[in-house]
Amino acid sequence: MIHREIVSFGRPVILACDANCAKAWGHNGGRPRESFGDDPDDFAYHADHEVGEAPVDPGTYEGGDAKPTAPAHRLNRWCSRECERSTHARTLDGVRLPDFGRRLYNIPSRHLGSR
Repeated sequence: MIHREIVSFGRPVILACDANCAKAWGHNGGRPRESFGDDPDDFAYHADHEVGEAPVDPGTYEGGDAKPTAPAHRLNRWCSRECERSTHARTLDGVRLPDFGRRLYNIPSRHLGSR
């Protein structure tokens, strides 16, 4: 995990990610997913083992920042707002990264029961 303190919406937060940019598609960049029923919010992102490498440039930008192509560019605005692998937390202890070792359901209660 990599992390840094940033200011988001006027408040200091920790931006953290798993640093696996090769598998980062972005929320709007087309990470493969499966939709369920007629509800557009009912979907699951595919797990890393189900998808190949993500495009170097998925075609999405945030404030002029693109998906990082080198370690020195990581944790930029694209990472903060667009990357599905990153998260914000108030403290480092509060960081809970998404686990793309399995499918991630947008509405887990409909598919995973009451875990």
